[in-house]
Order: sequence, then structure tokens, then C-alpha cells
Amino acid sequence: MRRIIIFLELVLFLSWVQSQVVFARENIRELFKNNQAIIYTINIRNFASVDKNNNGIIDLEDGDTKGTFLNAKDKLKNLKEEGINTIYVLPITSVGKLKALGTAGSLYAMDEFDKINSQLDDETNKLSVFEEAKMFVDEAHRLNMNVVVDLPSCGSYDMSLRKPNWFINNENQESFVPSDWTDVRLFKVYNSDNTLYEENIENFKKFVDMAQSLGFDGIRADVAAIKPYEFWAEIINYARSKNKNFLFLAEAAVGWTNPTNGAQEHYSSIEELLSAGFDSYYGSWSDFKNIKTKEEFDERLKNSFKPLKKFRDKSIIASFATHDQQAPILRGVNYWKMILWLSATLPINTYYLDGFSIGDDFTYDYENMKAKTTYTDDEYYYVHSGLFDIFNLSAPVSSRYPKLKKNYMKAVAFKNENTDLISFGKFKILKTNNEKVFAYSIINSKKELIVVGSLDEENSQKANIKSKYADDKNLFSILNAQIHPKLNKNEIQATFEPLEIQVYLINKI
Repeated sequence: MRRIIIFLELVLFLSWVQSQVVFARENIRELFKNNQAIIYTINIRNFASVDKNNNGIIDLEDGDTKGTFLNAKDKLKNLKEEGINTIYVLPITSVGKLKALGTAGSLYAMDEFDKINSQLDDETNKLSVFEEAKMFVDEAHRLNMNVVVDLPSCGSYDMSLRKPNWFINNENQESFVPSDWTDVRLFKVYNSDNTLYEENIENFKKFVDMAQSLGFDGIRADVAAIKPYEFWAEIINYARSKNKNFLFLAEAAVGWTNPTNGAQEHYSSIEELLSAGFDSYYGSWSDFKNIKTKEEFDERLKNSFKPLKKFRDKSIIASFATHDQQAPILRGVNYWKMILWLSATLPINTYYLDGFSIGDDFTYDYENMKAKTTYTDDEYYYVHSGLFDIFNLSAPVSSRYPKLKKNYMKAVAFKNENTDLISFGKFKILKTNNEKVFAYSIINSKKELIVVGSLDEENSQKANIKSKYADDKNLFSILNAQIHPKLNKNEIQATFEPLEIQVYLINKI
């Protein structure tokens, strides 16, 4: 009898554990609304690849191992241990091979809406790449992590040849090239009478079907603003008719401009995207390195948060260092730390790109070299210098600055430990007496978080920051300031090295 009771208790316990995992996954929209997501971005194609000769490229003919869903699955536990709760997977759709950039094809040159890139298949077993992808997502869920997948905004050149009616044509009846993205073509959204082009609506629904059948918890829409409110409203409503908690993230920010070279007059605003159903958008930080004064920093903060005054159940994603931006470490360790702690302490959803935590500078020895093997019509290893490689079968990120990992872990842990303060505390931009030093605070009934940083990359700076709670007994420095601050009558008197950020936590009681 006792054995039966113990068995039943075990069954109930396992059922409870499973219910907790499902609960967390089903509430991903709540997680983002409360700015509690800590996002880690990976490229399945290189995340767990094995480069035996350390030349940076995966040479399959020499016995290297390509990145697959299965070997990526085995590394998820490491991200869980680091405190990550959301995995963002760069595009997994099949890619174009014509007019290609790089020897494997750009991840964003989508060649089919509902087919997974065969490059991600582990061919040593009998499982389909679809089955392997589902195993990857299931493992993330087992570890109580959410998974979001990237939806490219354009189609490959190959697709435009097969299905020309899906694309916008120029005056020469050639498919339209958006911006300088030479390997992709711009999808048609409207008919000639300004009604929505239903065939592409159905195509995007195919992607939603695939993502949901694999168990993904949401979609990140690449360059979302080049499609209108009506388009996204239909896609999002369709997705949520099957899963009301399915997340939609818009790659769009206040102040971004239309990249379609006049092919589409309308460029959706953040307000239109949020009205259509998007849960979150990118903060306006893609050019953060160009911000030089406190006034510019404060203005950027205000503009980023402005749409949230109307849409209080929406949120922002930190976008200081995405795959579209140069590695912060190229500007120095202090700048890297600034990106790290801004991402962890602002009331936004934290975002880190694979390689950031170990200081990969994304400079590649094989850049623009002629390739030994290519899977496209490009015979050269094309990359954007200093940017994450999305064009080749490349090696995993490399630990250029392994000592940074400790600081990264500290920042992630700090966000997880202080989520109530950061998510629900009162945010305030603070005054300083130095135009090159920004400051903000977040305060609740128990604590005050103060973050201060110098935007000067050449000279040391000093600044005073007032806090009525700051004193020797209550002030704790989360980062070891290179010159320890002085306290005088509830005022922090700080000295900064170039691009140094300082983080303080004050216990009010």
C-alpha cells in the first residue's frame, strides 16, 4: 500500500512539474509584457558545429561537423544554467542559391515558406529535419525556456524566378531589390486596386503553421514595418486563433526609415504594428555608438518608450548589439560592459547575441577568400566585417575574451534576482552635472537602482548624481568602479574612465 501511495505521489509531482513548464511557455506574452525575457540569439547552422582544423569554416569533406538541431539541442542546458529564459533562433527556412551572398546562402534569403533548411539536418540518422527541429524545441520547453523563430521579410532571387507573381516588379518587369540586399526580392503586399494580395497572406500563414507545428512560442518578424497594419493583423489573428499566447516581435524601431527604395510608399509606424497585434518592438539603439551626450541619450530613451504610453501592455527589446551591428568588443571592454549592463538594467527585454558573452569580435580570417567548397553561386566567403556570420557554414563563436563571461553571468543573474525592481519599479531619468554622463534610476519600496555611464570614449569624466537614499551603509556597487565613488549628503560623486558604466543598488530600509 505504501508503495502505491509513493508511486501516486511521484505521478502527481511529475504532473505538477510538467504543468509548470507548460504554464511558463503559455505565458510568454506576459513574460515580454513585464520585460522579464532574457533573450539569447543563436544560428542553428553554427551554434554547435565542430571545426576540427580551426580555420573558422566547416569543411564537411575534411570531417568537420555542421550545426544541426540535434547538436544544438545538447547545448541548451548551458543556456538554461546561465539564466536565459528565451531562445531566439535565426531563420531556419531553406535559402536561395542564386545571386547568393556567401557559400551557404544568407539565412534571410528565404526560398520556401514551409520548408526547413536541409543544411540543418543531421544526416547520420533516419529522422527528418522537421522531427529534429521539434526535438530541439521540445528540449527547450523541457528546460522551461521559450523559443522564438525568425520570419524573413523577403524571398530569395530563386523564389522570384519560380513565382514572379509573388513579388513587386520594377519598370523593367524585374523583381524589386530592397535597399542593397542583392540576394533577396521584395514581396507583393497589395493588388493594383490596393486590396491585400491574398496569395502572400496565405504564404505567410504557411510559415505560421510550420512554426506552430514545431512548437515554437512566437515569431520575430524581420523588417516588420515594410508590411502594413492590415497584413499583420490578419497574420497575427490567424496565429492566435490557434494559440492565443503566440508571441509576435517586430524588428522595427522609432525613427527607422523605409528600406524599399520607393517600391512601397507606406512604412508602418510602431503604433500601427502594435495595433496590429505585435507584442514588442526594437528599442532605438542600433546606432548607440553615435550617441555622445546625455541630452542625446535622454532623448533616445524618451522616444523609445513613447509608444508605450498608449500601449501599456506592450514592450521593448534591447537592440544594442544584434546580428546587424558590429561586435561591441571592437570598441573596447568598457563599451562591451556598457552594452551588457544597459541591456540588463533598463526596463526592457534583455537581448544577447551568441558570442557576445565571450567577446567574439566577429572578424573572420576567411573574409572574402575564395572558397574551397561552395553550396551557392558565390565562390567567396562573404561576410560583413565585425558582424555575426549569416552567410557561410561557419565555426561556433569563439572565446576571444573568456574573462568577460564572469561579468556577463553577473549581469544575467542580477536581472533575474531583481526582476521585480527592474520590471515594476518607477523609472526616472536622473540629472547629472556633466553633459557627457547619463544616469537613470529605478525605485520601489525597498530598493533603488542607479545606473550611470560616460559617453566619452577618449577622456575621463566626473559627475554628481543625487539620491536621497545613498549613504555609506546602504550603497552597494554592483560593478567595481575603476575609481570608487565618494558620497556627500546623499550625492554620489563618481569618476569615470572612457565609456565606463557604473551600477549601484541602494537598500532603502
